[in-house]
Amino acid sequence: MSNPIVVDLPHTLGREEAKRRLERGMGRISQQIPGGAEVESAWTGDRLDLRVQAMGQDIRSKLDVQEKIVRMEVILPPGLSFFGNGIAALLKRQGEAMLEDKTKKGG
Repeated sequence: MSNPIVVDLPHTLGREEAKRRLERGMGRISQQIPGGAEVESAWTGDRLDLRVQAMGQDIRSKLDVQEKIVRMEVILPPGLSFFGNGIAALLKRQGEAMLEDKTKKGG
């Protein structure tokens, strides 16, 4: 098993709003993967356990939601571990977009 990819997503939403946005975003995961995916998710307190099966691969992750940060830990199967840095960058971009505080006004 490979080492987990760890991505920290800072936010200003508070724990409950961050959880709500993550829950809402779970339905879009399968649409963002070419060919679709089977997605299973389950909350245990403030931790979301997530399993994505796509293209013959099984990816497991956990998201720990805190007041000012969401920490994602993703375990890639050996066949995808080579793409770890690219996957981490993608997770960071999409996670930040999902948690963006749209109530802030520019300058």
